[in-house]
Amino acid sequence: MELKKQVGQSHQWKYSLALFGASLIWGFAFVSQSVGARYVGANTFLAGRSWIAVIVLIPVLRVADLIRKKAGLPSSRPANRTQRRLHMLGGAACGTALFLASAAQQIGISDTTTAKAGFITALYVVIVPLFSIFVGRAPGKRIWVSVMLGVIGLYFLCMADGFGEIRRGDLLMMLCALVFSVQILLVMHFSSMIDGIRLSFAEVLTEAILASVCMLIFEHPTLEALKAAAPALLYAGVMSSGIAYTLQIIGQKGLDPTIASLIMCLESVFSAIGGWLFLGQRLTARELFGCALMFSAIVLSQIQDSKGKGNR
Repeated sequence: MELKKQVGQSHQWKYSLALFGASLIWGFAFVSQSVGARYVGANTFLAGRSWIAVIVLIPVLRVADLIRKKAGLPSSRPANRTQRRLHMLGGAACGTALFLASAAQQIGISDTTTAKAGFITALYVVIVPLFSIFVGRAPGKRIWVSVMLGVIGLYFLCMADGFGEIRRGDLLMMLCALVFSVQILLVMHFSSMIDGIRLSFAEVLTEAILASVCMLIFEHPTLEALKAAAPALLYAGVMSSGIAYTLQIIGQKGLDPTIASLIMCLESVFSAIGGWLFLGQRLTARELFGCALMFSAIVLSQIQDSKGKGNR
């Protein structure tokens, strides 16, 4: 019994590390999103990064299938009509939510401060456990303490000057947080039934198609603008959409959605660290305190109780 408990904890840390990696990539991707927004519209940027991710994931799928075959494991490909429908439904649901959240974020980021954008977007850390109550996954007391600690840390990290006036961009960021919460819960639902890499592929393919349609209707990108945005698109496409969203799906498969959202909101911390490392932006004592509170919240959420009940 004790051995089984230790194995379960070991697996939880592996899933947590996958989400930690996704948060690290997303945090540094904030710079690429801001740079890309200077040259192309939101839908153009989303379409570009998503199609790049699709191209990246095609060989990854093939390699994963070969590894499974050599290991004697069954193929992850849908074997019948029911499984194909499940793959299509999962990809369409997760991809549509991802597109709506990403579009709201990319549009809203131009009409608010970076700090407020990071804080409001990461409020999914509160929204996810509230939504989870309605699907029968009410978090325990320790997780609520972790969530509140994480929100306080976010405030100290992002909101040095307070909220100020509410702008259109802030409302779009709130919409982004709401839809990202839905996406997190959808990934939690479908990741237990669909191979992680295949779900990620279907998700970004759906986002690519939706963004391309909106790009053709609402925007008119030029070749010069696409060339200027190419470095930002490559990083966002390969790292953020291709790798990080796959890590999200893999990581969420073995974690409570509230704990997953806590780890993923570390992207705000990594965004601040990225600005310090690559843009010469200084981290104040207040911001460092916020980072420490957020990391403390993550550690608290991972602690198992003495009876082996985990975080519930």
